[in-house]
Amino acid sequence: MVNLKTTYLGLELKNPVIVSSSGLTDSVDKIKNLEIQGAAAVVLKSLFEEQIKVEAGILKDKETSQYPEASDYISTYVKDNAISNYLTLIKDAKAAVSIPVIASINCYSADEWIYFAKEIESAGADALELNIYYIPIDKDFTSADFENIYFEICLKIKETIKLPVAIKLGSNFTNPSYLVEQLYFRGASGVVLFNRFYETDIDITTLKLKPGNLFSHEYDIRNTLRWVAITSSQVPKIDISASTGVHSSEAAIKLLLAGAQTVQVCSVLYKHGPSFIKTILEGITSWMELNNREDIKSFRGQLNYKNIEDPAVYERAQFMKYFSSQL
Repeated sequence: MVNLKTTYLGLELKNPVIVSSSGLTDSVDKIKNLEIQGAAAVVLKSLFEEQIKVEAGILKDKETSQYPEASDYISTYVKDNAISNYLTLIKDAKAAVSIPVIASINCYSADEWIYFAKEIESAGADALELNIYYIPIDKDFTSADFENIYFEICLKIKETIKLPVAIKLGSNFTNPSYLVEQLYFRGASGVVLFNRFYETDIDITTLKLKPGNLFSHEYDIRNTLRWVAITSSQVPKIDISASTGVHSSEAAIKLLLAGAQTVQVCSVLYKHGPSFIKTILEGITSWMELNNREDIKSFRGQLNYKNIEDPAVYERAQFMKYFSSQL
């Protein structure tokens, strides 16, 4: 019988499939069901500082128009209540399931990153995923300035807590491998490649902005695959959890071959339900049996950038090489 066990952020996992931060992981009942369906770990729905402040602002507008002295009280209450609920979710989930519970936070002020991280560690989370995202809309803001935000957040949090920390990255960096290595030097135990951010669309009938497609597509795996393969070979000491485009067991196997320790699933579970985790695990198991692989480590990274005969196939230039050969 094949062994699906792996490790991620120093945690022992029964298999490589993690349910990523989303509405799928925002309650104890949902998390218990995900464990039953085979999930090896869950990343809780992110605690968003921005959302807390928006909610506080809405309440202040409604309740304090005639009583401005109540404004600070309401802001503090909303923040404390949101954090308290999140910490309760961590504690209750830890008591209800045996799989690791990874917390997730998204902040935009340095003090709140530290405060949230401390509270989450005290609540007993197994690890912390930093869901960092800044849009570089200032033309005077260089790529180095942008990257330094990530470095500083990672360093400050690792100076504050002992929990293993993973950084969830977007795919819009010039040199992801450089960024990942610098995060490793600052104490990150892992990275998630890649985050899928809110996308904006335009409704040409109403002439208003609207959300783009909320779910990933199976073809989205291709960019993830390339950078998992390159980064796992160039920064081998950091753990990689592959995300975006993981819609099948085939996709999961590809990402493991490219060098990922784990894969994170979300959109496919919204489409097919949490039981699809079993389908993915069954597919991985069947492939391993067919290819005489006893465990994950026997093939993880086998096809990463360093281990294949012609690593240029992972480079963008290969696109032109392919098509020029067809002419």
